[in-house]
Amino acid sequence: MIYAFLATGFEEIEAITVIDVLRRAGLQVETVSVTDDKVVLGAHSIPVIADRMFREVTDFSAADALFLPGGLPGATNLDAHEGLRQVILNHAEAGKTLVAVCAAPLVYGHLGLTKGKKATCYPGFETELEGAEYTATLVEQDGNLITGCGPAACLELGYTVVAHLKDKATADQLREGMQYNKLGV
Repeated sequence: MIYAFLATGFEEIEAITVIDVLRRAGLQVETVSVTDDKVVLGAHSIPVIADRMFREVTDFSAADALFLPGGLPGATNLDAHEGLRQVILNHAEAGKTLVAVCAAPLVYGHLGLTKGKKATCYPGFETELEGAEYTATLVEQDGNLITGCGPAACLELGYTVVAHLKDKATADQLREGMQYNKLGV
């Protein structure tokens, strides 16, 4: 199970693209609204209906990964949610996978979870990645921390998560089937 957290102002292309890739790989993904409504308005005024409300999930411990899409003020709204912050800390303590893209790695940075790790994010947010080695790459994986730099990184971010949680062969099949290999990256 992968939980993808949606806050008002999230970057729609980042959330939907990564979720799409993960589901194509057969991974179970549930979107979770951290707002007071299942309908969460993205940064570009696109409403998305979350699968569940944060308060409805009584136990996040079975999750294999947590995913935070970026966008503003989405990332700062995620960072301000105390319940989510505790879920992330518990997940990290259990050694499980943390995924974030664009501005959202700042949540992990503010919790001290980027210390001593390689990470990437949207340019200008690297100062929020406490103790990280900022790489400025499209996607960066350091153990169970997987980060992406922005909207253009989302397909590759999804494939990286698939390879990490499932296997490289499935990620490669998705790259081929989705015509990603034609990009020459």
